[in-house]
Amino acid sequence: MLVPAIRRPEFAGVASALIRFTALRFRWVGWFCFGVFVFTGIVNLAVRGIGWQEVQQAVFWRGSFGSTLAVKLILVAAILAISGFHDFFLGPRAAAAWEVDPASAETLRLRRQAVKLGRLNLLLALTAIVLGIMLVRGAPS
Repeated sequence: MLVPAIRRPEFAGVASALIRFTALRFRWVGWFCFGVFVFTGIVNLAVRGIGWQEVQQAVFWRGSFGSTLAVKLILVAAILAISGFHDFFLGPRAAAAWEVDPASAETLRLRRQAVKLGRLNLLLALTAIVLGIMLVRGAPS
């Protein structure tokens, strides 16, 4: 909702400051949600009777549930890594460049990279959701 609004000409002068303020203000919400997701994932495994002993056994990871879980965990790790890179490195660099010179080639490049990472994270998150459903309901036949 914020990005379409800041594209309006009357917000051109404050767009970069508004994005930076909003990102910094709500970044902790996103990272808190990551923590909740990881915690609930561990709880869901425990409810299914899967503990530390089971995940340490190779036979667990060779089964349908284990291999699906492995792919989901890899996706979650990728999402966390990409989010960390975006939130703590690329995003701040793009915002700083935008405030200095909104029309520079470097600013546009950094902003495009940030958008691409956001879209990639969306695709990875949707895939992780599908895998989560498969873990609960089983793989489609």
